[in-house]
Parts: sequence; C-alpha cells; structure tokens
Amino acid sequence: MINQFWKEEAGFIIASELVLILTIGCMAMIVGLSQIAVAVNTELNDLSNAFGSFNQSYVATGFEGNDSLYLGSMFLDTVDDCDLNTTCDLLIPASRSSSEGGILR
Repeated sequence: MINQFWKEEAGFIIASELVLILTIGCMAMIVGLSQIAVAVNTELNDLSNAFGSFNQSYVATGFEGNDSLYLGSMFLDTVDDCDLNTTCDLLIPASRSSSEGGILR
C-alpha cells in the first residue's frame, strides 16, 4: 500500500497546473485593476478641466427711475491656478528628459 501511494502522481500535475493558472490570473487581474484606476483618474481629471473652464463672469446693469438710481453689479472671473489643471497631470510619460528637472508635463 505504501508502494502504491509512493508511485501515485495523479494529483501533483493538477495541483501545479492550478497554482500556475491562479498565479497568471492574479497577475492579470492586478494589471487590469491598475489600468481601470488610471482610466477613472484620467476621466475625473477631464471632468475637473471641464468645470474649471466655465466662465463665471456676470454683469447686472443698473437703472434709473422715479427719482431713484439702482447701481449695477459686475464680477469678472479670472483664470485660477488649477482652472485648466495643466500642472496636475496624472499619467507618467514613458520617458522623461533630464532638462525637465523631474517636473511632469
């Protein structure tokens, strides 16, 4: 009986195949989830650029009538630092030149 148990190798091949398949599957899942995270961050960056590009300037003109004067109001929207979000890039370029000094553009 011990001799028969010693020569039986039917379970060994299935176990090693299962370990190999699960390892490859887990690695593929990690890479896929990483790419999904990059895609979601890129879309959120596009959304923030869209909100930043809105012009919020307005003018309310005044009027005069019945011996009274109503003055108008005005607001000019200036471009802020992160309105266009060009300094907050989320994707790392494939190569970086040494003249950039480590700043990603």
